[in-house]
Amino acid sequence: MSDSLVVCEVDPELKEKLRKFRFRKETDNAAIIMKVDKDRQMVVLEEEFQNISPEELKMELPERQPRFVVYSYKYEHADGRVSYPLCFIFSSPVGCKPEQQMMYAGSKNRLVQTAELTKVFEIRTTDDLTEAWLREKLSFFR
Repeated sequence: MSDSLVVCEVDPELKEKLRKFRFRKETDNAAIIMKVDKDRQMVVLEEEFQNISPEELKMELPERQPRFVVYSYKYEHADGRVSYPLCFIFSSPVGCKPEQQMMYAGSKNRLVQTAELTKVFEIRTTDDLTEAWLREKLSFFR
């Protein structure tokens, strides 16, 4: 087994979906969950959710497998402004297979670039994904 990082391509259908997702007009929270298709060496869509809270999203993530998430979050700032940041969340749980871990880690940057996202976060256990965690992460962006 070589240690070279496998960089998976992004499925063209997923690329199109991500592009549309960036320009969505809805104001609810929504998520796209993506996984690596090992045989095709491609990042593909797993599921889409509308109107989903961080806590609900957490329940959809496998506890022992990595996943990529793009999350459109309705962020109410302390001063009353509302924004809709697109967050990239790499769920990379402790205890998943090293080879799987490598495939996801190797493919993350390409996916982030493809989706043109700047708010990139990582969680090591699905329990970390809470509204409080997300708000704290977003507070570093102006």
